[in-house]
Amino acid sequence: MTSPTSDSLLGPADIRELAAALGVRPTKQRGQNFVIDANTVRRIVRTAGVRPDDVVVEVGPGLGSLTLALLEAADRVTAVEIDDVLAAALPATIAARMPERADRFALVHSDAMHVAELPGPAPTALVANLPYNVAVPVLLHMLDTFPGIERTLVMVQAEVADRLAAAPGSKVYGVPSVKANWYAEVKRAGAIGRNVFWPAPNVDSGLVSLVRRTEPIRTTASKAEVFAVVDAAFAQRRKTLRAALAGWAGSAAAAEAALVAAGVSPRARGESLTVEEFARIAEAAPARNTAPAAPNEESGE
Repeated sequence: MTSPTSDSLLGPADIRELAAALGVRPTKQRGQNFVIDANTVRRIVRTAGVRPDDVVVEVGPGLGSLTLALLEAADRVTAVEIDDVLAAALPATIAARMPERADRFALVHSDAMHVAELPGPAPTALVANLPYNVAVPVLLHMLDTFPGIERTLVMVQAEVADRLAAAPGSKVYGVPSVKANWYAEVKRAGAIGRNVFWPAPNVDSGLVSLVRRTEPIRTTASKAEVFAVVDAAFAQRRKTLRAALAGWAGSAAAAEAALVAAGVSPRARGESLTVEEFARIAEAAPARNTAPAAPNEESGE
């Protein structure tokens, strides 16, 4: 692999010149904050553990700061960009600044939430500076849609990073924590200062590492069934599970029966449960455990 020079990456002046030439102003609607520091994007790539044989998918590449750093380290990079102007400009930026790697880059002009397939080999890693307003749903969609993604490193709002990496019992443990943990082992992987962005955001940013489970959660319940329990439990997180799951189970008494069958205290709250415990509750769902009607022998049914 040819090693690109440090001049290949984008600095503050490069970012502003590109943006000016394209008539681009970062928009709050899309949560756009462009990274303008080459050291930061290289740090992200190192922290992500990107290897020379990795096929990396990046969501929201913007002007290409992180994309270029990923191309230095990975075998291939596929970027998913929703913005029309940015999507049109990125291939030219890659070709101009890293021509020796341009054939290793692919662009998908789409909303990441609607991406169901990617060109080329299946991705092995996801590395992205995710737009703050859609970070969690995009992350979960990508992990669900592309099971070959073994390692993920995302930069998100610090508060979102805390929620994703929270453990049971934490005040910020909730739906994102449990659902991310369904797919992967999740941990905080560092903090990012505001001054490396243009424009500088009003919030701090954090890195979150997700390493896909080598063995899926052992359960006979489907992901949809488990997630339905999670959503119900945290919709009224201050209530006991007996009360919070009453609607899901059909009644408080049915919820209590399912909880007892799953070995979970009806007086517990969702914030204290592991993803495995949520799976056991889903397995004990009244609808799953209702005995079918006996066949009518006379009619042959």
